[in-house]
Amino acid sequence: MEPLVKVKGIVAPLDRVNVDTDAIIPKQFLKRIERSGFGQFLFYEFRFDEQGNPIKDFVLNKDEYKGTNILLSRANFGCGSSREHAPWALADFGFRVIIASSFADIFHNNCFNNGILPVKLTVEQVDELFKRAESIEGYQLEVDLEAKKVRDNQGLEYNFEVEDFARHKLLNGLDEIGLTLLHKDKIDAFEKQHKIYI
Repeated sequence: MEPLVKVKGIVAPLDRVNVDTDAIIPKQFLKRIERSGFGQFLFYEFRFDEQGNPIKDFVLNKDEYKGTNILLSRANFGCGSSREHAPWALADFGFRVIIASSFADIFHNNCFNNGILPVKLTVEQVDELFKRAESIEGYQLEVDLEAKKVRDNQGLEYNFEVEDFARHKLLNGLDEIGLTLLHKDKIDAFEKQHKIYI
């Protein structure tokens, strides 16, 4: 997993509450066993009409948001089923940071395990970011995980909280497998002492 220290980019405003995991990655696309390839189906029913044509006014179909890596949304982001495919799809699309006023617990934890930083701000702070994102062309933020701050280039700065262990994992690019491999020497020693002969 790639370490996440600072992320800077154009903010994509998705002005919706209660965005559930089926909206993030609809169930009909959950046929893959790899973590890659889901980005093309991200927010599929928001992005495409019934004939599969792009909906032009949806934020992620607009040219100015191509390559964006910061998503701004509203309360209870990632609610619904616990499918880990949701952060897989967001990461595969290119998002490294999601900002909202609240997140569903399981989704929140899955983000940290898949290289995405979920940043929780107050409702008022999220409102202000939406105002700026919708009124300033190419509005950018810098999200600094080391300093636990969100900044823009116009003097705005918000602090955010993140659990220490989750922060450590992202800063060092460690998922559950990576954490296990930190103890490889001890694992190897244990296996040598408990070798089973067939």
